[in-house]
Amino acid sequence: MLCDGNTYNFGYIGSRATGTEPGDYMVVGPDWKGETPPGIKKVFRSGTQFAVAGFRTQLFNADDMPNVKKIQAGYKGQPLSAYLKQLAPPAAPAVNFPKVDKELVKTNFFEYLDFALQFAPAQPNETEIRARLAKIGIGPGKTFTFKDLSPEHKAAVLLAMKEGDDKVSAYLNTGVKDINGWKIGSLSGDSQFFNGDWLKPAAAAKGGIYGNDAVEATYPITRVDAAGETLDGSKRNYTLTFPAGQLPPVNAFWSVTMYDGKTQLLIENPINRYLINSPMLPSMKRNKDGSLTLYIQKDSPGKDKEANWLPAPNDTIYLVMRLYWPKTEAPSILAAGKGSWSPPGIVLAK
Repeated sequence: MLCDGNTYNFGYIGSRATGTEPGDYMVVGPDWKGETPPGIKKVFRSGTQFAVAGFRTQLFNADDMPNVKKIQAGYKGQPLSAYLKQLAPPAAPAVNFPKVDKELVKTNFFEYLDFALQFAPAQPNETEIRARLAKIGIGPGKTFTFKDLSPEHKAAVLLAMKEGDDKVSAYLNTGVKDINGWKIGSLSGDSQFFNGDWLKPAAAAKGGIYGNDAVEATYPITRVDAAGETLDGSKRNYTLTFPAGQLPPVNAFWSVTMYDGKTQLLIENPINRYLINSPMLPSMKRNKDGSLTLYIQKDSPGKDKEANWLPAPNDTIYLVMRLYWPKTEAPSILAAGKGSWSPPGIVLAK
């Protein structure tokens, strides 16, 4: 998965996108001009000067680890000059990244935005928003300094930031489909996918940054049960049951991951289990009718059910289902939120 500084997914290399055969691929910046060298299967162009690559290698079970290590040993990143066996060009100037912490947004977020935008040339669909930012002194080379504003202007900026954050949260609730309590939608993609809908990438980042395109992975998320009540491990126990023959339809694997409802971070638990996924199926217990029930609660459901236990926090719950390489033929979750397969709702344990 190739993702630029805008959190646009500008390319994929892998089983679904490019197949399983070995290959050499080139990643270039927004200003690169040149001929594609012989042997390069495809060139991927980042929209920003900095980009990230997320490598995901499927592990089927513990015995499969040597195979995973062998595959990972074949991954190699190198400068183009090394690939061409040429002398390396002069090193780029060092970049002095500002310190990023939780206080940044409260003190001078816009100073960091000025810094970041110098590495992100405006794309055609960003002309208008960049011009609006420039009007208030925000952009590459600008010096918007929050601390120097008048009290009235500071209040206006903080109020606008709060309103913007509320809009992002609202989009996460209304910009996606609500199916059995799960929010399902397609929030991640490339620049053309967003096409100036700035709420969408902001919602994607808040819901779970660095998400995949829906065809690569779809992410149903929930904070509520099937009745719409907030999931709370301190008050209730829950179950999630997949009917017989209705497990998530994927070509790769699926998982259900538990997070703390407030921090969206993994939570410590007595069995060090943070998710339940399809590779765990052989060790899990099925019901008599062939269905599969997951027990979502903070305390053990009992030794006989512990194989199906997803430990919850002693607080509110945030659950994310990950469906990697979802099937396109029915039953399918695609198109996200409109597919023929839907995740079952979470219900109170009986």
